Amino acid sequence: MIKRLTGLLVLIGIFNATAQQPGEDEMGAWYMYFGTNKVSERFSVHSEAQFRFYETTSNFNQMLLRTGLNYHIDPNAIATAGYAYIDTDNNFYEFEGEINSKEHRIFEQFILKNKVWEFLFEHRYRLEQRFLDFGETTDTQHRARYRIQMTLPLTNTFFLNFYDELFINLQDDLFGQNRLYTAVGVNITENSSVQVGYLRNQFANAVYDRLQLAVFYNPDLSGWFKGKKTDQ
Repeated sequence: MIKRLTGLLVLIGIFNATAQQPGEDEMGAWYMYFGTNKVSERFSVHSEAQFRFYETTSNFNQMLLRTGLNYHIDPNAIATAGYAYIDTDNNFYEFEGEINSKEHRIFEQFILKNKVWEFLFEHRYRLEQRFLDFGETTDTQHRARYRIQMTLPLTNTFFLNFYDELFINLQDDLFGQNRLYTAVGVNITENSSVQVGYLRNQFANAVYDRLQLAVFYNPDLSGWFKGKKTDQ
């Protein structure tokens, strides 16, 4: 009887160790900057920097730098083509044996905006061509993303922001990940704001909780290209 009980406890321990997903017990954080700078009547430049951590202020996970050229078809439709560089560090204590990677990424996207009552909706469609370097090996992958975002102004200063984004792999397993986000935002000036929120990042075999701090700064630079400073 004791042997059977011991064997059962061992099996339960093995099952729990297998079922536990790496990093799921940690509250990580993403610190982010986003900029959209108008340079002419139809064009603007997107700039972005993200620093992601396995824990709130320690155990660096990923750096993402992204830029793109936006073409404003009209106030509610924007087409973008751009490039991103991603440096990923998997040297977290629960990720022993994982390989670090560097990625060069090309992307194309289309954004549509609309308003329903007081709710501001944004639909973002994105295709990505990913060129991954694992040191000794390389890989090329393709991915599609769709994000629906809803913003609710509370006052002229405060607003709520929500989005859900689905990642679809165009090779191997179809489901890549899903990101569910909610945040409180503050308009600092006419062209800058801050958001503090929570992200639930779900993969096929793991779910991660992430705090997010995002700064948005969108000055109009078109006047500089005309030889004069634009009032901001």
